[in-house]
This record gives sequence, structure tokens and C-alpha cells, in this order.
Amino acid sequence: MTVKYQEAESLPMNALSEIPTPNADAKKITGLVKHSGKISGYQLSDGRIVNKAEGVELAKQGEIQGVGISSRNGNEYLKSLPDDTESNNLGNLPTVTN
Repeated sequence: MTVKYQEAESLPMNALSEIPTPNADAKKITGLVKHSGKISGYQLSDGRIVNKAEGVELAKQGEIQGVGISSRNGNEYLKSLPDDTESNNLGNLPTVTN
């Protein structure tokens, strides 16, 4: 099956279960907290560190910009919104210590 270019371009967005609208004062994620190599939390642009569940809730409330919500095995987590800029992808952010 062939996927048209426009459809292929929207595939990353289709992987998101929710794309919240950020508030005007929404924070950015500036770092990742990892435990055994897996993301366990996020550092926000105001310096605050939140765990994964708190990050998802804040995003749903419009408090975090540039992310959508995805789910795997019933666990929700944040993903970068695709925007052709690799440097702001969550996977490219530095790891911070909690």
C-alpha cells in the first residue's frame, strides 16, 4: 500500500492521542530525568522538575508547550510535536539529575 506524501507527513501526528493547546505562559521542557535509561520526569523552563504523570497532566492543562500525549500499554507519556526541527525533540534534550 502506498501512502500519499501528505498522509505520510501527518503520520507522526496520528501517533498522538491528544494535542493540548498551550496557554500563553506555557513552559517548555528543557531536560529529561532518566532512571535506568528510561524517562521518568521532565525539567521545565522555570527549573521545576516533574515526574512523568505530572508532566502529562500539566500538558493536558496547557501548561507545557510543544508536546502531545501518546500512550503505550495504558501508560501516557509526552512526545514532541513534529516540526522539522530536531534540536527541540525530547530525545535530543539533555539528561538532568533530580
